[in-house]
Amino acid sequence: MARKEKAESDEAQEQSSWLGDLPTLVLAVGVALLIRTFLFQSFYVPSDSMFPTMLIGDHVFVNKLVYGLKVPFSDLRVARFREPKRGEVVVFQLGRGAGGIHPADLRPDLPRDAFVKRLVGLPGDRVAVRDGQIILNGEPVPLEPTGETFTDDAGRVFEVLIEQLGDCRHRVLAHPQLPDISMAEREVKPGRYLFMGDNRDNSHDGRRFGTVRLQELEGPAGLLYWSWDWSGSWFALLNPMVWIENLGGKTRWERFGRFQECFAPGEPIPPAPASNKI
Repeated sequence: MARKEKAESDEAQEQSSWLGDLPTLVLAVGVALLIRTFLFQSFYVPSDSMFPTMLIGDHVFVNKLVYGLKVPFSDLRVARFREPKRGEVVVFQLGRGAGGIHPADLRPDLPRDAFVKRLVGLPGDRVAVRDGQIILNGEPVPLEPTGETFTDDAGRVFEVLIEQLGDCRHRVLAHPQLPDISMAEREVKPGRYLFMGDNRDNSHDGRRFGTVRLQELEGPAGLLYWSWDWSGSWFALLNPMVWIENLGGKTRWERFGRFQECFAPGEPIPPAPASNKI
């Protein structure tokens, strides 16, 4: 009988301890959700549309404060630090489904997905693309050859160019033998933005899906905190051997830290990656 009473007492104490810790656990989960919703969010680069600036397997933090806090269940933003800048790399939301990708506000019935591209057109801009070159407000955006090449997963060799987009000098890729994704001149409407990938001949971007509202912009991509040449599932990461293999030969340690989305005038530009492999 004494043993039974002791067991019941121990069980009651464990239950009481668990219930006592429950508010702390709920608070921790709530704080984590608030941080993800209003402050910072992690984004994984799933495609090669931003080569050579960003590689498949790059993980970056997105600063959600910069363009203003989103008011839940509305299109309002408050406490905006600044407006989006031409040339910066931005994470935003689109609607995906119905056989394509669409601006989220035009297809609110579709599930949303996050994308990352470079901001090319600001509200009021007139933007066209001809022969692989952006025509911004009637003026060609300067392109400078580097003599470098980039090889993608399929073995295709692209030319590496330097594009001068506003104050931002950055790399873009061009493939002379791929069909050019041109775009007739269009005006970016108020409150909307036009995005393109740096891998210009291999990017599904604003030339196809159009412009994006400010309300769908999550924020500029910031700290690159992880990068590896691996695109398996989260379930596969439960296997310790996957971690050993990835850390031993597939992790791009040299990319940790802030990626270089722009190069300052006169700043030496380091060589571009020769491929997306280690």
